[in-house]
Amino acid sequence: MRIKKYKTTLSILTIGAAVQPLLSKEPAKHPNILVVMTDQMRADLCRREGFPLNTTPILDSIAQRGCWFDKAYTAAPASVPARTSFLTGRFPKATDVRSNHNLQDAVYLQDMYDIMKKAGYRTALIGKNHTYLKADKVDFWSEYGHTGKIGKDKTTGDAAFDTYLGSLSMYVNYDPSPFGIEQQLPYRMVDEAKDWIKEDNKLPFFLWFSIPEPHTPYQTCEPYYSMFPPDRIPPVHTDMHTLNEKGEIYQHMHDVMLLAHPDFPGKIDRARSVYYGMLRMIDDQVKRLIDHLKEENIYDNTIIIFLSDHGDYVGEYGLIKKGVGLSDVLSRIPMIWYGPGIKANQQASPAHVSIIDIFPTLCEIVGEEIPLGVQGRSLWNLLQGKAYPVEEFESIMGEGGYGGAYYTAKDDTDYEREGCLNIKKGSFDSLNSWTQSGSLRLLRKGEWKLIYDMTGYGELYNMSADPSEVNNLYNDARYNDIKTDLLQHLLKWEIATQDPLPVPRKRYHFKRNPHNYLFAETKYSK
Repeated sequence: MRIKKYKTTLSILTIGAAVQPLLSKEPAKHPNILVVMTDQMRADLCRREGFPLNTTPILDSIAQRGCWFDKAYTAAPASVPARTSFLTGRFPKATDVRSNHNLQDAVYLQDMYDIMKKAGYRTALIGKNHTYLKADKVDFWSEYGHTGKIGKDKTTGDAAFDTYLGSLSMYVNYDPSPFGIEQQLPYRMVDEAKDWIKEDNKLPFFLWFSIPEPHTPYQTCEPYYSMFPPDRIPPVHTDMHTLNEKGEIYQHMHDVMLLAHPDFPGKIDRARSVYYGMLRMIDDQVKRLIDHLKEENIYDNTIIIFLSDHGDYVGEYGLIKKGVGLSDVLSRIPMIWYGPGIKANQQASPAHVSIIDIFPTLCEIVGEEIPLGVQGRSLWNLLQGKAYPVEEFESIMGEGGYGGAYYTAKDDTDYEREGCLNIKKGSFDSLNSWTQSGSLRLLRKGEWKLIYDMTGYGELYNMSADPSEVNNLYNDARYNDIKTDLLQHLLKWEIATQDPLPVPRKRYHFKRNPHNYLFAETKYSK
């Protein structure tokens, strides 16, 4: 693993921190911190956002007793870039992790686990990792993937279930799982978390509880399989007929998917039904974990954060998984904060936030300085209901692509040679040379969204009128003022998030703003 850590022995770092302190003077209370992360979970498929099915009643309840965001975005809609950004508070352009094949290249100074250990927390990872993180950095490590627990420490029944998961070729089981809830991964993970939490109540804990689902393979057991039958689910907003509007790369994604799964178009609603059942299964396991905190009398001193690394098409545009573009079904994520000090608000916060904002927020909560190189902003004042600069959170940026020119059908169409398709096994990888090449940015501001690429191609959507992002208004002269405003905000984000590492080695004092804000109080005085 190559993790570039810039030297911190220079006195200028200490001087810079003293010039502009990042933390309040209030003593830290050291609450327990539970981060529940799902993999590939859509933000909009819940009642708090108006979805008619009751997929996440527990999470909806937590959200309305805490603070939740409907304009929270991932740093990039792919697991390794998003998760690396979560741990480091840095955009992929700064971490050098812009694809799932760059996890060993992570660039950062200190990450979330470094700070938690420094603050006196006992630490754990239970669930999916898919980052540069290694077991020796964590007090307790129990890793799971999409085909089960990694390692041999499992019962005969658990091993059989994991073999079953591996047989699904990262696709969909259109029948109920032949195993009960006790073998499902979230259930087993909760059992492990309960045992670990009980081990030592003397020290506060930090637990990254990282559920590998509802990522494919879509599968679940009863009663979840039958909970949302296909004939009672709402229709998708888009279908394969919108692919022409979305462009050639979306059509490519659909073509490769059909080579692996020619039956999918006729089974979209059953696949969606299974996905919704997985959401409810996850929700019930979150409840089991929370109930344990209450039984141990530590619930009232535990901050709970719920999010996903990115979303999933779940049938939109006639697709599943992720891969193409920066549409909200992939880039917007659920984000909920609940616990001591966090002000309840039944309605979604108007702030635009990112997965990279979680790390600096936790630094303030535990009373540690936000490390140099972190690009996220602390949400702590906002979460407490205190005054915060509205302009700091009036927009948010996201990234996509690993760089270079677009790889298109004109270059090559041998999907099997590239490695993204295995027709014999009936599998395809939605993250491939075609879907991931190039560089994209998104900018969300209020009801408007801009997507812009390295060739100068732009997309502009009114998210209130067109949440599926089908009617591109970028070249409509009526919206030139809006387009210009969003382009200016995107440029501002690009400049403000230039990687500050390494800071100057001699004399210059490196100034940071309170709470690591990027835009508030940064202008020259007139």
